Amino acid sequence: QGQLVESGGGLVQAGGSLRLSCAVSGNIGSIIVMGWYRQAPAKQRELVAQITSGGSTNYADSVKGRFTVSRDNAKNTLYLQMNTLKPEDTAAYYCNAVVERLGGLSQYPYWGQGTQVTVSS
Repeated sequence: QGQLVESGGGLVQAGGSLRLSCAVSGNIGSIIVMGWYRQAPAKQRELVAQITSGGSTNYADSVKGRFTVSRDNAKNTLYLQMNTLKPEDTAAYYCNAVVERLGGLSQYPYWGQGTQVTVSS
């Protein structure tokens, strides 16, 4: 059974940078899209950035120009480079992978355990 293992969170001052990593462990199947979500206390989980198997990317408006999502297929790892961090970026960040099931007739989401990012002002 495969899983997603995140790393790279921590405490950083406003204006600083962090890089999150998400390693795919084991065989989870054919990945359609991978992405990063975040959830702050008392708020809903929201999409931060996505990258498709073809390399197309999508970002939340709040992070455009500051965050970059990338994927190293050889290492089976997803990254999120976060620059010019703001206190409002403080949240638990979750890695997500959507994979094909039943020969493409359905999809299944995998989630990582989450990594905390705290940005101090």
